Amino acid sequence: MRERGSHLPPPQQAIRDKCFHPSGTFVEFPDEAVEQSIPQRFEQIVRRYPERLALKTSDHSFTYAQLNSAANRVARAIAARRGANEEPVALLFEHGAVIIAAILGILKSGRSYVPVDTSLPPVRIAEILQNSGAKLILTNTRYLSQARQLAQNGQSILNYDAVDVSAADGNLDQTPSAETSAIILYTSGSTGLPKGVLHNHRNILVETRNYTNDARICAEDRLSLCQSCSFANSIRNIYGALLNGAALFPYDLSAEGILSLSDWMVTNRITIFHTLETIVSRFLEIIPPNASFPDLRVLRFGGESTSGEDIRSFQRQFAPDCVLMNVIGLTETFTIRRYFVTQDSPPGETKVPLGYGVEDKEILLLDETGREVGANQTGEIAVRSRYLALGYWQRPDLTAAAFIADRHGGDERLYLTGDLGMLRPDGCLVHMGRKDFQVKIRGNKVDITAIEAALLKFDSVRAAVVHAQEDSAGEQRLVAYIVPVEGKAPTLGYMHRALAPSLPDYMIPSALVLMDALPVVPNGRVDRRSLPKPGNSRSALGVPYVAPTTAVEEKLATIWAEILSLDKMGIKDNFFDLGGHSLAATRVIHHVMETFRLELPLKALFDCPTVADMAALIVQNQANHLGEEGLQRMLGEVEVMGEDQAEKRLTEKSARK
Repeated sequence: MRERGSHLPPPQQAIRDKCFHPSGTFVEFPDEAVEQSIPQRFEQIVRRYPERLALKTSDHSFTYAQLNSAANRVARAIAARRGANEEPVALLFEHGAVIIAAILGILKSGRSYVPVDTSLPPVRIAEILQNSGAKLILTNTRYLSQARQLAQNGQSILNYDAVDVSAADGNLDQTPSAETSAIILYTSGSTGLPKGVLHNHRNILVETRNYTNDARICAEDRLSLCQSCSFANSIRNIYGALLNGAALFPYDLSAEGILSLSDWMVTNRITIFHTLETIVSRFLEIIPPNASFPDLRVLRFGGESTSGEDIRSFQRQFAPDCVLMNVIGLTETFTIRRYFVTQDSPPGETKVPLGYGVEDKEILLLDETGREVGANQTGEIAVRSRYLALGYWQRPDLTAAAFIADRHGGDERLYLTGDLGMLRPDGCLVHMGRKDFQVKIRGNKVDITAIEAALLKFDSVRAAVVHAQEDSAGEQRLVAYIVPVEGKAPTLGYMHRALAPSLPDYMIPSALVLMDALPVVPNGRVDRRSLPKPGNSRSALGVPYVAPTTAVEEKLATIWAEILSLDKMGIKDNFFDLGGHSLAATRVIHHVMETFRLELPLKALFDCPTVADMAALIVQNQANHLGEEGLQRMLGEVEVMGEDQAEKRLTEKSARK
């Protein structure tokens, strides 16, 4: 075993050494602790800190003893329903505290859990349930009706809220081993069907060990959980907190939005905040210059490449003793590289490098023949470790193609990532793009061939290619290039509505380009480099363009067009049909609140997705809350459309619902 952290150069090691809680109570996560199960480690922590806060949201709070008791009751209820076996159990819950108790209960029962993101289309959820082979769906009253609709293949349903709180809640007599399967995480598949990545308890404990010892997580820490439990990013936050005696604070970004995040972090005294780079980037845009986060000591980015501008924003905004950790990992490998930044770090490059190695995860760069390349040469990134995913659930063909035995022998394997990289002489890894057709959209790995397959099912599509392009904000977005059947050209709005039942929103292209033919190279393959950028023209929506008629509509149309990188927005155009998504919606609401000096929840844009509807809402809001003077001012702005048109438009919108 290498000396811990010996693969970091001195400047990086010095920054890493700053990651200590002021209490000085950090205890290293030992190597031997990975040779057990998650419940065993958790129960050790419960015995050490029974009355310490373990988990908290606005409507739930658990001490370690309470969380352990709740998990034990779930485990016993599962065993009573399904007996003793290792079959997977599907989870259907909102993001919050209760799902964590359910997860621990499943693990204590000796089974693996299949976390299902409830925001996915029903067709997608059904595909996950079918592929997982889960015979039991664990849910709560809120999602009980949906669970019954999904239980079409004989699955039984266990309602968490119906578990008897007076039932036995002691630890179970038996516990799983380190080798027992623990989780199946579903990602995008090239066939259009999701594929499940299987990990055991040991892999999760190794990830927890590495995160704990890098960030010096201790029992005094308070960690955020902003990503759905269906994403690999949740692993390190859940277990980084609960297997160290720290407190975990779930925050539902999809429901609460980014605008409330700053106050939430301060109120809950978050010390370690981890989320996707895309989220942090938008967060850094909207927080006030005088915002202060006195308790935050580690800000952890992950999921995508971090820009130099993000680093500069971090250095301007956060306290001198706060450390930024930029990490990269995959569902199949968990974290493989990290890079540390402080206030004193040089501004650096346009894109921050992937960084340096983590314990027990070695990086190799391979050429087309599978041979290793030298320093400063580009090759495919392969990860060598004994702690890789066990494979793809019920897909031995995919497993054999992606996970290969180490030719040097032993129990290590190689995972071929499909990413290209270059190793600098000091061991720093730099990302050089993708080898295949996978991209990352808002932190989610997407196989674009799955989207192309879905588009080719349209009667109006003769040929289709999907390509990732960078938008004006520097973020990756998906563009669909379609050769339509003569006389049947699809609109962007139609494409969104047709794909929404089967694909998650991050897999739906935000722009559409109609072409007479796709460009090809001499061998007949599509020349993706020659695909034109979509430009900023308003796409064909199937809705006539209607120009703004009031000052309020003009301002709104300008805001929306700027954020969507369009030349104009009609007042009847649907924000989401033109490529808007939840992160863009947050930016819109932020600008609307600043422009019109009012408070609006994020859901306002989902309820009022056109400029006309939003303008009516704003006029009504200000008329209700600004008093007589404010009412007269607003009526002066909207008199062009008549004094009662705002109320009329809101009435029309309600009728359409």
